Formats: sequence, C-alpha cells, structure tokens
Amino acid sequence: MRTMNTKLLGVLLLGSLAIIGMTSGNVIGQQSYPMLMSIEPIAAQIGNASDHTIKSRYTLENTYRVIVSGEGVTADVISPDPAIEPSKSPVQSLAVRFTVADDALPGIRQVRLATHHGVSTVAQLVIAHDPVTVETADNNVAASATPFAIPATLCGGLEKAEDVDFYKFHASGGQNVSFFVRCMKLQDLIHDLQTHADPILTLRDSNGSTLAASDNVFGADPFLNHTFAADGDYFLEIRDVRYQGNAYWQYAIQVSERPHVQVVYPLAVSPDQPSQSVTPIGFALADQSQALIELPKSRSDASWASAICTAGLVVDETSQHSVQIVVDSGPFSTESSDPNDSPDVAQLVTLPGGIHGRIERPSDIDLYAFDAKKGERFSFEVFARRVGSSLDSHLRLLDSTGKQLQINDDLRDGKRTFSDSRIENWTVPADGRYLLEVRDLNLRGGKEYVYFLKASEAKPHFRLFADTDKTLLTPGTSGVIFVRAERLNGFDGEIRLQVDGLPEGVTASEGRILPGSHVDGCIVLTVDNNAEPDVANIAIIGVGIVNVANGQTEDLSVAATVYQEIYQPGGGRGHWPVDTHSVSIGTPADILSVTVSPQEVSLKPGESVTLDVELQRAPGFDKNVLLEVAYKHLSSVFGDPLPKGVTVDEAASNTLLTGGATRGKITLKAAPDAVEAEKVSFAVMANVSINFVMKNTYASKPIVLTVAP
Repeated sequence: MRTMNTKLLGVLLLGSLAIIGMTSGNVIGQQSYPMLMSIEPIAAQIGNASDHTIKSRYTLENTYRVIVSGEGVTADVISPDPAIEPSKSPVQSLAVRFTVADDALPGIRQVRLATHHGVSTVAQLVIAHDPVTVETADNNVAASATPFAIPATLCGGLEKAEDVDFYKFHASGGQNVSFFVRCMKLQDLIHDLQTHADPILTLRDSNGSTLAASDNVFGADPFLNHTFAADGDYFLEIRDVRYQGNAYWQYAIQVSERPHVQVVYPLAVSPDQPSQSVTPIGFALADQSQALIELPKSRSDASWASAICTAGLVVDETSQHSVQIVVDSGPFSTESSDPNDSPDVAQLVTLPGGIHGRIERPSDIDLYAFDAKKGERFSFEVFARRVGSSLDSHLRLLDSTGKQLQINDDLRDGKRTFSDSRIENWTVPADGRYLLEVRDLNLRGGKEYVYFLKASEAKPHFRLFADTDKTLLTPGTSGVIFVRAERLNGFDGEIRLQVDGLPEGVTASEGRILPGSHVDGCIVLTVDNNAEPDVANIAIIGVGIVNVANGQTEDLSVAATVYQEIYQPGGGRGHWPVDTHSVSIGTPADILSVTVSPQEVSLKPGESVTLDVELQRAPGFDKNVLLEVAYKHLSSVFGDPLPKGVTVDEAASNTLLTGGATRGKITLKAAPDAVEAEKVSFAVMANVSINFVMKNTYASKPIVLTVAP
C-alpha cells in the first residue's frame, strides 16, 4: 500500500467536507457566495415591471444589488420571498422586481446578485415582447391546461419526473404562429445543474391528435412554425423527451405571429456605419425583405480578427429583434450567383478580405480561388454557427489541382470548441493559385446556411481567458485573478495585465504574463480595511508589443474572455463564457487575513526559499484550509503565475491547515534551468472548500519574486 502524500490528503479532506455540505444542502462551518439556480418566471416583458423569485444554493441574505447585463433592464430587491420561505434560514429564495424599458432589446440577459457574502454566479433571464403567462399548478393534463391568448410568453418548469405541461389557446384558420422554446440553453450558466432539460414540444388539436412536434432545433430547444387549417381550440404540450424533471428546469415559450429571425445575411457588417441594411432569415418574413441592423455603441474590432456582438434588428415598426453579427473592417466580397462548386469554376477573390456566402442546397460546395506568393502567411476563419447560422462548417485549403493542404472542422478558443472552422498561420509554399473550400459537414444546405469567411494576414497576436468570473474580497484582504494566454502566429512577448472599473477602495497589482512560453499570469486585488460592501463589473485587458512591417512595433490590446466555473458530472471543473467579471466587497468572513513573510524574495537556479504563512481565522471557524500558489482542481492546473522552473516543494511545505491551525509554510524551489524573471507578482491563496469543485479563496497581498540569472 502506497503512502498518501500531504497534497492528496488535503484534496480528499476538502472533498469529503464538500460532500457533507452538499448532502445537507448547506455549507457546514464555512461561508459561501450564492449560486443562482433559477429565476421564476424566467421571462420579463418589454415595457413592464414584474416580480420574480430567484432561487439559489447558499444564502441570499443581505442582497443589496441586482446586476443585469446590457441596457434597458434594471432590478430591485423586494425581500426574501415570505410565501416560499417564511422563516427559513439560510434564505435561498429572493423576490426581485425587474423593470424593462420600452426600447430594451429582446433576448437573453445575464443576472447576478450582490450580497454581503459576495457576488453570485450567473443566471439568465429572457426579455420578451409579449405578456407573460405563468403555468397553473394543475396543468399536467389537457383538461386543466393553462389558458392563454396569442401573443404570449409561456413560463413554467419541468419540475419533476414525468411532468407534462399543457396550455390551451384559440387560433383562426390561416393563422401562422411561431412557438419558440428557450429552456436547455438557459441552463448553460447554472453552476450546479449537472443534467440539463431536453424539451420536446407538441401541438395538438382539440381532440388531442398531434398536428406537429419539435425536439432539437436550436441545440436541444424546439421551434415550431405552424399555419392552422381551421378555427378552433388547440393545445400546446411541453415535457422532457426522457420524462425527466428538475426543480430548476425553467422554460419560456414565445408564441406569436411576429416574424422569427434566426440569422441575417450578410453576416458581417462594417464598424464605420451604426445602421446597415441586411436580409433577415427565419419565419413569417417576406421574401428578400430588408431590415436595419443597429450596432451597439461599444464594439470591438482588430486588424487580425473579427468581433462578434449582439445588435438590434428592426424588421418593421412592430418587430424589433436582437441578433448576433460579425463586426469587421473588410474589404468584403460576395459569393457570385455563378456556379463555384468545382476547382475549374472557383470564384476568384483577393486576399486579405471577407467573403459573404451561403450553402444554398444539400451537397452544395463553395470554392474560392486566390493568388499568393511564397512566404506569405494567412489565417482563414468561418463565422456561421456562432452567429445563428445552421451551417456546421468544414473548411479545406487546396492547391490549384484540388490537392488538400490544410483542413479544419471545429475550431477551439481557450476551453471551448465551436462548430465553426479555422485554419491559422498557413505559410504559402510557392507562388501560385490556391483554393478555399467551404461546405456543411453533413452536406446539408438551405437559405439559413449562411457564412462569413474571413481571410487575414497571419500576424503575431494572442487571446486571453480569465479563469473565474468573480473576485470576492472582504475588508483588508486580497484576491487573485488568473489570466491565461493563447500565443498565436509566433507571438512570444510579455503581456501586461490591467483592470478597469474596480470598486472604490480596491487596488490592483501589476500583472504580467512573462515572455517566451509562459501562458499564465495573475492580478492581485487588495481592498482597504474600512471598505463598505460594493460590487463592480471590470474589464480585464492584456497589452503586448507585436512586430509589424519594416521592424516597427505596436501595442496590441486584447480583452479577456471571462469564464464561469461549472460543476460537471463526476466532479470535474468546467467553464462557460459569461459577459462580465464582477469584483465584490463583502463583510468579514471565515478568514480575516492572510499574511506572508517575506513579501519580496529572490532565487537563483538551484536555490529554495520558504514563505511563512499566517491566517487570522474568524471566531469559531476551524475547518480545513489549503494553502496554494497555483489554482488547481484534482490533477488540472488552471493558473500558475510562477516563472518556468519555479515550483512549490510539497515535501518541504505545510499547506494543509486542519483543526483551526493558523500557521503554515510554502517552500519555493528553482530548478537548475529556471527562467530568469524580474519582480513577478503572485499571492498565496488560502482555499476553503464550498463543494467538491468550488472554493472560497482568501489571498495574501502581492508577493514579488525575482529569479536571478
């Protein structure tokens, strides 16, 4: 039998504590920020104020602010909901009033709560045009179906196994109605909802006979467009296709005669014009009707890439929509109406530039020819599924004879894979003509299979990803934001990290991702001793110096994609992108301070240094605390700010503090080949388990490390 090392023992002890906490539904001994599970009803109407109940894991006591993404939607806390939890503690249900402006865009908004225990995880709210009808308690059979009138937004939940919800309405002969379900996709950001709903929608006549059904259209969410043959009463039925249920599986069914816009063509517009004409694609739209895209005031663009944003779309005076659009500086070309499905008739284009195209029919293939010189470098990227198209793109790069040179199906950014395609940093092997081939992976096609193909010079650049979407501070403490870089097209320079929009009383250390092969860096935030509860959404920016033509350099500024942690089945730690990173100042919690001595150290290759760590625990808090420098879960490292070759010597460290212990130590050692580095900032984290995946992190003030040559 092998001896269990201290590090593994610490992980198992923290995991065991988490399992105990999850069994009871509450944290035992330690505090936690709230983890939002549902908003009921899940939709709010444009131009109205409505009351909703937000449910969470862990307490919602002392919630003082509701944060809603985008513009036009505000919210106020009413109180813990007495109808649901008249005297229960901790409070896990909160009444909130959302107010939606007349000019608010429809679509999905992200919602957080700021409490004295910290800022919550993210939940999603549907903003809809039409009045909200909430399911009645007894609508599990057609005889007691919830009545509604078209148009409406139907809100309910698939709360338990074999739950089936029925709605009853009247329709006229010839009436064309769309039924759009939002359910599964609303659950992507719920941290601890490991199984998602898979809804199926069925339309029935007054006798119960099936007229139409829909299962998976937008992901697992259904969509129906139906023209009724005769006047009469009809039923709408929704259930999970597996007959499963969950108290947090909320849905919204948007029912209307209004046009339903899935995607627009062209998919890319110029940032120079705030309003531009496009063709909407969807249902109940006139052929080739035009609509006006209105770009948001804040948008991003860069010479080496394109930016995706949510824009307003005005179809007619009574129909405003929100759609995804690519903002790109061009130049643009458009797929010709002439055949271009074989190498001998490929459409000639000039690079760099963007191409608007469509896979018009099943088995359609689009080919574009371009001339290039030896040594030139290009990147090619398809935008389709990410902006609403039905296309699952497949991209190939060919020589003039049709021989394959490069191929890509699904691209990957950070921790997420997308159905769009990308070929990056291709070097032209010889002067000549080359071909780009776009098709659907499954050889499908149609009017909604549109794409934007971006061909750009392959310049050195980088992408940034912030691990976790929140930094929780209490007076006199610090927190750490870990940022990871993807270095692309030969970029190997230093990346300076900065944040904008911090709450009053919070300062940030100088963060850096070191040059060369380093990918991780961190920013340490510290709050004043007398700071009051507050919260703010921040921007995380990285700035690097890149080489351009003729030996010149320029600054490249990149905003970080922000990830929220997701509790995956089996105890894995997943990630999902969210709109914002929130920094909150709460009230004093389980650990009041983390002090490290010395705060500035220097190492030579082959040397070690010990950091003495002392915690100030809150009275009565005696649970396990794990001291760490890198952010880890099980065998995965999600952020390690130390220079290459510098590691924590586990055998010489004391990182697991049990039974109320307050003193520990971390020993850093530099390998003989450790990389030289000057004044790198990091922090010692004191991690307290909330559940098997999530931790409350309390950090020291910045520690400065220099690795001598």
